[in-house]
Amino acid sequence: MEKLKAYHNPGDIQNNLHKIVDELCHQGSYETVYHRAKHEAPMPSIEVLEEIVELLRSVMFPGYFGNSDIKPETMRYYLGAAIDRIFIALSEQIKRGLCFTCTNETEFCEDCDRKAREKALNFLMKLSDIRRLLSTDVIAAFEGDPATESYGEIIFCYPSITALTNYRIAHELFKLEVPFIPRIITEMAHSQTGIDINPEAVIGEKCFIDHGTGVVIGATCILGKNIRIYQGVTLGAKSFDLDEKGNPVKGIPRHPIVEDDVVIYSGATILGRVTLGKGAVIGGNVWLTRDVPAGTRVLQGNVDLRFENGAGI
Repeated sequence: MEKLKAYHNPGDIQNNLHKIVDELCHQGSYETVYHRAKHEAPMPSIEVLEEIVELLRSVMFPGYFGNSDIKPETMRYYLGAAIDRIFIALSEQIKRGLCFTCTNETEFCEDCDRKAREKALNFLMKLSDIRRLLSTDVIAAFEGDPATESYGEIIFCYPSITALTNYRIAHELFKLEVPFIPRIITEMAHSQTGIDINPEAVIGEKCFIDHGTGVVIGATCILGKNIRIYQGVTLGAKSFDLDEKGNPVKGIPRHPIVEDDVVIYSGATILGRVTLGKGAVIGGNVWLTRDVPAGTRVLQGNVDLRFENGAGI
């Protein structure tokens, strides 16, 4: 009881709180986890980026998200207002991303501001291409899943389309050399769907990720057209080249190439810069670290069932 009273002594509490603050403010404690804003620009806002992605989703799939009462005769006005909002908000977020990596030490960097608006506009000019690709993804899901009844069900409900929408947005921003933000956008979908697609990966049209949970598509992956992937598939790296300091070398091709018309069933793991040839079929739970010729079926060995004295029957 005496110890409890001593703990609640106001002077002791204040001293302990000051000690905690001193420890947390010691440079050795925060030097690897601290970011100091440059040019008075804060970090990109996850909340604003979520709003931007939802606006873009409503533009890609009019009538499904946002204003569900949109009609062809009012579409121009609705999409025009959405595009205007996206341009303003995205320009600001891109500027924050550019300032995050900027090496200019001046208080205000006009170059970041100008580049941000240019990149936002160039991105918006790609929206028709993004929609075309997403429409092929919807068709691929409809053709690849007998359980679905309509395109609308796929657009509104399927995690594959959610993840691919975020990926295709992020990939265009990555190609425009927008830092930081593409990864945030794909990680939003990763958190929501369990599908992890690096924004650097290249994915052709008509991609369908069925069920999806646990799928990983690495940064240097190249996927062709009409690819079907099931849950739990990993397209990853086998190993990393290290520099003289022992750190992984960035940017080298280290993930699989998947050619057109390949199907990869659940739980398969394909590692390294291997090529899955056109039309190959990779069975469930297969582990691959070598090339697969076109048209090849790669399956597990047969399961050996043994029964003794009727046990297990």
